[in-house]
Amino acid sequence: MAHIWPIGGGKGGSGKSFLTSALGRLMAGSGKRTLLIDLDLGAANLHTLVDIPYPAKSLSDFVKKKFPLLENVVLETPVPNLFLISGANDTLDIANLPYEQKIKTLRAIAKLGYECILLDLGAGSSFNTMDFFLISQNGIFIATPEPTSIENIHRLIRSIYFRRIRQCFTVMEFKELEGEVVNVFGDGSFNKPECMMQMVKKNHPEIGLKLAGDFTGYRFKLILNQLRKQDDAALGGQICRLIEKHLGLKVEFAGNIAFDDHVHDAICQRVSFLDRYPYTRTACDVRELSNHIISSAGDQLQINYS
Repeated sequence: MAHIWPIGGGKGGSGKSFLTSALGRLMAGSGKRTLLIDLDLGAANLHTLVDIPYPAKSLSDFVKKKFPLLENVVLETPVPNLFLISGANDTLDIANLPYEQKIKTLRAIAKLGYECILLDLGAGSSFNTMDFFLISQNGIFIATPEPTSIENIHRLIRSIYFRRIRQCFTVMEFKELEGEVVNVFGDGSFNKPECMMQMVKKNHPEIGLKLAGDFTGYRFKLILNQLRKQDDAALGGQICRLIEKHLGLKVEFAGNIAFDDHVHDAICQRVSFLDRYPYTRTACDVRELSNHIISSAGDQLQINYS
């Protein structure tokens, strides 16, 4: 069964697509059959980073039933063992993917026969982004060492956990749950995952037990990208500790990626950064990160679309 890594960030410009393509190249180069899926709905550009200027097929062709299987829209890339489902030609309305089509896509991704699948998600915390992130117990958050990016990552992580809780209830049930949390814990408490989970465990013990198991099983990781010399190299670990302290949620710090102007040059020239600048600090960081992710992969893919 495939290992699936959703890759998300709280804001644009954090380097999600660059790191997705770089990690994909390294995984494919290690002999693993690897698929990249561009799920930055409405703003896809992953095809450019894997040297497919004009994709012949896209995710929309599957969503709109032009092709019956998601496998039918997979494209080969110039890199051996590396494949792509592009979003380059997606229709404008795909950014607001209806629930039924989203569930269809989630189920189809789970059935794909690849060793590694990387999902390049859109920035922010839309329902689509969160639901695609929750397809797997593995997941990667990417932030930059800026206050705005760190704040957005904190908000995204909190939203993803709330989204998982929300999936277990109807709209009316969840509203009632929020009201009960406020009555017991006070104003603003419905924004705290630990308060919400206490109430779930009390009033819905079976659901609480399931959610607790899900949360314990999550192997989410944080990458701090574009770290400059003057930045604190320990910042990523500090962010993870703050998330655990204030949200009660564990996120592992996976490492720093050094800032390098050559990344911009490689993207503009449409060449692989890893091939053009293999001995830079940034390239070494990405290779170390790839090895870390592969070695720490979870045993089972779990899908949550109920």
